[in-house]
Amino acid sequence: MCVCGLKPCLIAPPCDRANQASRVLVASRNFANDATFEIKKCDLHRLEEGPPVTTVLTREDGLKYYRMMQTVRRMELKADQLYKQKIIRGFCHLCDGQEACCVGLEAGINPTDHLITAYRAHGFTFTRGLSVREILAELTGRRGGCAKGKGGSMHMYAKNFYGGNGIVGAQVPLGAGIALACKYNGKDEVCLTLYGDGAANQGQIFEAYNMAALWKLPCIFICENNRYGMGTSVERAAASTDYYKRGDFIPGLRVDGMDILCVREATRFAAAYCRSGKGPILMELQTYRYHGHSMSDPGVSYRTREEIQEVRSKSDPIMLLKDRMVNSNLASVEELKEIDVEVRKEIEDAAQFATADPEPPLEELGYHIYSSDPPFEVRGANQWIKFKSIS
Repeated sequence: MCVCGLKPCLIAPPCDRANQASRVLVASRNFANDATFEIKKCDLHRLEEGPPVTTVLTREDGLKYYRMMQTVRRMELKADQLYKQKIIRGFCHLCDGQEACCVGLEAGINPTDHLITAYRAHGFTFTRGLSVREILAELTGRRGGCAKGKGGSMHMYAKNFYGGNGIVGAQVPLGAGIALACKYNGKDEVCLTLYGDGAANQGQIFEAYNMAALWKLPCIFICENNRYGMGTSVERAAASTDYYKRGDFIPGLRVDGMDILCVREATRFAAAYCRSGKGPILMELQTYRYHGHSMSDPGVSYRTREEIQEVRSKSDPIMLLKDRMVNSNLASVEELKEIDVEVRKEIEDAAQFATADPEPPLEELGYHIYSSDPPFEVRGANQWIKFKSIS
């Protein structure tokens, strides 16, 4: 007997009949093409006007955002599982709970714009265009990974995406440099430069603010405030937790980072501000991470399980988008469940690849030191071992 409750399926695989029936039901239903939603007003610093407080969500965009956020969520949960099985080793920082940040930011910029972030980077790596297969294979150190198995969790790259950086706050001056390149080359592009609340007190960040303001660089400085820097709450770490005001002379926005529509509209506003030649702007995304700081942190010694559960039940970004879409007739519960099933299969297939793909051979240790250079020899762990450096 098939699990769909019908007689044994002789032609189609189990449950294909149920899936087909579900698709027919969805196809026959008249959904709205778009809907208008009220969103939370952003707190402003040195700005007379901010992003709009209403926005339009199309059915097409809503389904795309839902699938992307669900993919990031499932990918991170699979990474958790692979880490606990000791298939993923080393450092691993997960971003489940913060999906509205990476998906919302991408929705507010162009593919030709640039993004650099810290080591909680898996979600951004996906939204910038890399596949789940490439990301999970990189986490497991395999040749099919996006950095060919040599970068791991902290060092992933894609076109116009500059990592994944392991040194706290060090990516911020690099982001200002990317914005300088955009201006120098006369391109109508911006750079999103992300860091966490734990990095927000770094001196190099304020130096980058100063240079970006002096040179009017098209840089959006973005603080992902998930309320804890490692195991320290923001209240214990910062005399002022108004991170959107930290630029002082740079205008700022404080955004609901759990609402993808708020993040999208704020990003569009900030990008337009930078493109107009006014210089940098600062965004604080108020978000939350469900996992601990890293996989070595259980995440419940400095916060309660009840706190985590309350955020999950009231502010989960995927749940908020799902409720909006269903209540506005942009999608049905059955249709979204079908997406969930497809996403789970994609993640399982990617995980299977990431565990079966071979590791890079030792001779590749010297590869890709320079992007375009004639091959040359690189000394290994001792002077008798030589590796060939190939671009």
